[in-house]
Amino acid sequence: MAHHDPIGNLLTAKAGLAQLNERSRDIFRQIVENYLATGEPAGSRNISRLITVPLSPASVRNVMSDLEQLGLIYAPHTSAGRLPTELGLRFFVDALMQVGDLTEAERQSIQAQLASVGKAQSVEAALSEALTRLSGLTRAAAVVLTAKSNARLKHIEFVRLEPEQALVVLVAEDGQVENRVLPLPPGVPASALTEASNFLNARIRGHTLAEARDDLEAALTQSRTELDQLTQKVIEAGIASWSGGGSEDRQLIVRGHANLLEDLHAMEDLERVRLLFDDLETKKGVVDLLGRAERADGVRIFIGSENKLFSLSGSSTIISPYRDGAGQIVGVLGVIGPTRLNYARVIPMVDYAARIVSQMLGK
Repeated sequence: MAHHDPIGNLLTAKAGLAQLNERSRDIFRQIVENYLATGEPAGSRNISRLITVPLSPASVRNVMSDLEQLGLIYAPHTSAGRLPTELGLRFFVDALMQVGDLTEAERQSIQAQLASVGKAQSVEAALSEALTRLSGLTRAAAVVLTAKSNARLKHIEFVRLEPEQALVVLVAEDGQVENRVLPLPPGVPASALTEASNFLNARIRGHTLAEARDDLEAALTQSRTELDQLTQKVIEAGIASWSGGGSEDRQLIVRGHANLLEDLHAMEDLERVRLLFDDLETKKGVVDLLGRAERADGVRIFIGSENKLFSLSGSSTIISPYRDGAGQIVGVLGVIGPTRLNYARVIPMVDYAARIVSQMLGK
């Protein structure tokens, strides 16, 4: 795929496309739709049979040469046909594609499939189930990036490991248990650990760590005079250890890797998918990429080199944020697949799945 200055190119292409007549758009659309359906380059002879206004193959070739100059299509070295460039795909998705609305049958199917999700024991199990379904419906790999700290807390306990180290045990309402090691200030007596546990337990129940943190900082300011100084330090250390929000607090769940292997055309595809698997396994970068979509509302689409990761650069990522009961964005879910995903079908599916997961968390 050609890589140039994507923004400049897109603007030039859009300007050029504004001048494209209906005929040229029709030819461009046929090239893209043929690629999305088959992965194969489309030749002028084929296209002259498909377009709505009859044209000779020679006239089609002239239009194709214009489209190529605009950077929307290119000729792979082995054939006379043309494929869309990433820029062409981007333009198609932004300007020409009709995003199919889901049919009532598809909605019901997703809803029925995700209904079983709501019965899952934990949020993670539910998300994993939702992804398996989404992956099956879209024939791509489904991914979710979620913050581990979204579970609502039930109980907290400090367990001394060494004179200056304790284990903080967090028990969530859904039964998940998380342990963190915490440095203790020198000379902390057992009573300070108990007092710190009591103080925190009185205030965290039913809150997520993120919510509890703000409340606790306020409560701590008010109660400074009543609390022993070492207890204050234990509580502060506890609160500080939760303010991480770093990547280790993010969880990436991937389902449906195998779908990526179904439709490979060439060895380079295989190599790309192998790299993509490696990345999804090690999670590096994928978390950052998905995290970029958390700040946006609605479905985001990254095509090809817009995925800043080396191994994702031949792929497309379609993701949407989802929310918890309080309306806060708590993660993103979506699919990663070849650039020839069926965008018109996948985009509304991702959107719908994100809405269903938000509803589920709202309960």
